[in-house]
Amino acid sequence: MDIRVQKTFEALFALEDIREMLRRSLPGTGPADMKSFKEQIRQTRSILDDLEAGSGNPQITKIGGTLGIRSREEEYVNIQPIQAAGRLTPEARKALIAYGDGYSTCDSCRKPFRLDKISKPPIADFHQELADFLNMDTVRVVPGARRGFQAVTSSLVKPGDQVIVSSLAHYTEFLAVEAAGGIVKEVPLDENNIITADGTAEKIESVISETGRTPALIMIDHFDYQFANEHDVEGIGKVARQYDIPFLCNGAYTVGVMPVDGKKIGADFIVGSGHKSMASPAPSGVLATTDEWADIVFRTTQMKGDLTNRKFGVKEVEMLGCTLMGSTLMAMIASFPAVKERTQNWNVEVKKSNFLIDRLLEIEGSAVLSEYPRKHALSKVDTTGSFDVVADHHKRRGFFFSDELSRKGIVGEFAGATRKWKLSTYGLSWEKVNYLADSLQEIAETHELKVNRADR
Repeated sequence: MDIRVQKTFEALFALEDIREMLRRSLPGTGPADMKSFKEQIRQTRSILDDLEAGSGNPQITKIGGTLGIRSREEEYVNIQPIQAAGRLTPEARKALIAYGDGYSTCDSCRKPFRLDKISKPPIADFHQELADFLNMDTVRVVPGARRGFQAVTSSLVKPGDQVIVSSLAHYTEFLAVEAAGGIVKEVPLDENNIITADGTAEKIESVISETGRTPALIMIDHFDYQFANEHDVEGIGKVARQYDIPFLCNGAYTVGVMPVDGKKIGADFIVGSGHKSMASPAPSGVLATTDEWADIVFRTTQMKGDLTNRKFGVKEVEMLGCTLMGSTLMAMIASFPAVKERTQNWNVEVKKSNFLIDRLLEIEGSAVLSEYPRKHALSKVDTTGSFDVVADHHKRRGFFFSDELSRKGIVGEFAGATRKWKLSTYGLSWEKVNYLADSLQEIAETHELKVNRADR
């Protein structure tokens, strides 16, 4: 590990040790053992001196004796698609420090004792801001997009009901339907690996012909996780209205990175992922809906105890009362101003994506499997005709490519993959995108692959 990174973590840990001394003190008295307190401050200053000089030896290698220090974002260019837009902002990392204690969001919880009603910290305001951000009426934060899917399917889907999904749907969409007792029916891709409005309508007609009933729900990804292709969600929203079928738009790879207007799409539900696309810790996500469906998917409990007659009427059944407590939610809130701002720069992120793909395609035998030009920062590429040719006779096989990338400080590709693999440029600076592009071409040339460099 780079000694500057090492010493940064050690300084943060040392400050936490000082913080623990303050926590153990009586209010207003300061640490009982001032000698230890001052010694800890002296040690922290020593660590900072090492940090400034870029010198010294590692003093901490494990947290709690078992956990290694994760320095992936500090030491490498990380192109892992599921991590790119989930990198925490500095404010989110600060929120984790300040609100790490379990039920820290509940310090000032008052009646009606529900998460989305808490005003201090401003959780209620955050829910309204999220709804405005997505142009929807009502929002709840949830433990990941999958719990958003589950809340909708458990509310709308009955055993035996048919649910329309994409043939590129994420496995959690399948599980959410299965948990409700439903049956998935997949819309086929067109020749460009796109889910179209016409294809969706044809699948609906097929279900009606087969069962005599319209499907209970349509769930289609805005951009899918396999190719990150853009699907015709606005057209599908119109089809859903024509057949009077509720429509859930899966924005796991769009909410938080690009503008998403739920009512323009025509969605009854928008689901987003905090840890994939909203610079938030896992597990976190968002479920937004319209006034038409709010009372159904956010229904409150009606049950009463047979002995005590206890009722918990304000608690929402699908949310199991409250959802994101503590630092997960606080970090999500802390990142939100930056998340809102960055969605306005989506065109720049797409330019970076296309720049890298263009440079990759200069390596003979390389191809892009996602729609091209790219409309997203995530791409699926095929290097069977380039890097896999090298892997075919290299003693390390496909792992040679991982080795080469790692030596250049690049991580995130699936280890050993040299045929079809995914990467994301989201959030990388132009400097890092250029470095990544140069590195891919340099690796290719090192292994005698031809690179047709365009005039630049």
